[in-house]
Amino acid sequence: MASLTDIVAHVAQRLRTAEIPDYSGALNGLQVENSGAVTRIAAAVDAHLPVVEKAVAAGADLLLVHHGLFWSGLQPVTGPLHRKLKMALDHNLAILSQHLPLDAHPEFGNNALLARELGLDPVDGYPDFPYRGVPIGWRFEVEMDRDLLTHRLGEVVKGPVQLCPGGPQVVRRLGICSGGAGGEIAAVAASGIDTFITGEGPHWSYTAAEELGVNLLYAGHYATETFGVRALAAHLAREFAVEWVFVDHPTGR
Repeated sequence: MASLTDIVAHVAQRLRTAEIPDYSGALNGLQVENSGAVTRIAAAVDAHLPVVEKAVAAGADLLLVHHGLFWSGLQPVTGPLHRKLKMALDHNLAILSQHLPLDAHPEFGNNALLARELGLDPVDGYPDFPYRGVPIGWRFEVEMDRDLLTHRLGEVVKGPVQLCPGGPQVVRRLGICSGGAGGEIAAVAASGIDTFITGEGPHWSYTAAEELGVNLLYAGHYATETFGVRALAAHLAREFAVEWVFVDHPTGR
């Protein structure tokens, strides 16, 4: 059994949560508290009702997520929000969220871990793609065949990858930024990247990538953001001698 307070403080310190700017609705940190003890952590991408239900069914007393409860901003506690808050409170389930601090982290971050799964070592690249001055993604100098990279990416995320073949067949300047970074394609191209891996983006980002001469690979918002919560939960389980489980609930995006 571990202290919820100690776990929350440890996560904030390791991920430098207070130093990483984020959307106001992210509300990084502890969003719902429990009685103060943790015996089992459930890790998931999204804190929505089906995930809360699965976490409760798995016997968790802490739900660690990438996307928290309050993305819509200030809202009445009715409907789905009421139901998931009531379920969490009724079952002593704390909810802890980390958004961009988890994307950006060199050890537990979605982007560094995705890079490692692709056979790249983050120490050979460097952080890039800043949000409010803080780099969130990762950049590498490589020499890789575009089709082989696309195939390998599909194996890593265990799902389909959409390729916009706007750039060169031989990838030399690779960028990785998980989630919904496709709308940043113009800035990515201006930085000299010839191939960009992300989760998803707006419709026009595909045509923009073609016009800008960039290979754009969409591997799924959800699929590119499972790595961080799993790695952080595994670390916490070792550090605090508790159990953990991954609650897989793909969104198809």
